[in-house]
Amino acid sequence: MGTRRRRERQQGLWIATSDVVETPGNAFYDRLNQILDEHHFDERVERMCRKFYRKSSYGRPSIAPGIYFRSLLIGYFEGLDSERGIAWRMADSLSLRKFLGYALDETTPDHSTISRTRRLYWLETHKAVFRWVLKVLSEDGLIGGRTISIDATTLEANAALKSIVRRDMAVPIAMSPSVSASSNLGALSSLCRPSRSPAFGQAFAPSAISPWWASCCSMACVRARSCRSNSRI
Repeated sequence: MGTRRRRERQQGLWIATSDVVETPGNAFYDRLNQILDEHHFDERVERMCRKFYRKSSYGRPSIAPGIYFRSLLIGYFEGLDSERGIAWRMADSLSLRKFLGYALDETTPDHSTISRTRRLYWLETHKAVFRWVLKVLSEDGLIGGRTISIDATTLEANAALKSIVRRDMAVPIAMSPSVSASSNLGALSSLCRPSRSPAFGQAFAPSAISPWWASCCSMACVRARSCRSNSRI
């Protein structure tokens, strides 16, 4: 049986590249890189992004546009929504190092470099590059998609029982135990009156009160009685 103590040993200082264990790779990224190379992806994006750079002997070397857009593709296909996650994934995966063209002794781009480059390029440049990439990959059958439409209606919920608001008057009535039952019922009865006064000499019809307001009045009576009984106790 293998144990951890048997595997504890000092790592060698030098190791030949032929002795490095190679990963089986990722078939998707290998095919993706092949398609991008066939359509001269790097030369295309370098021409589009040439206006954002200028020749200078100062500062550290910038990241190549092809590597930058490949890193964004990694974030898209891997479901990574942060630049730190993309940078960590590129540094950790051997297959992604191969996809980006980095050797084992080379450092992958830092998240600050990706962020700085993203702010440097225009939004229209990003859209143009990704439209072209999606078009090429769709024509070669590497990706496919469909359109999904969602029809919905936003409704405002009014589930608060502590306040009753009439839409045409917009007067809130607070059902507070400190208010007497007569005050609550008086306020509700004023709202229960019809919006148009009856004609002269015509008796007020109880049917003019809607069943909803009638239920509110009964609920207010029950609550007022409960508050009164609690105060007596």
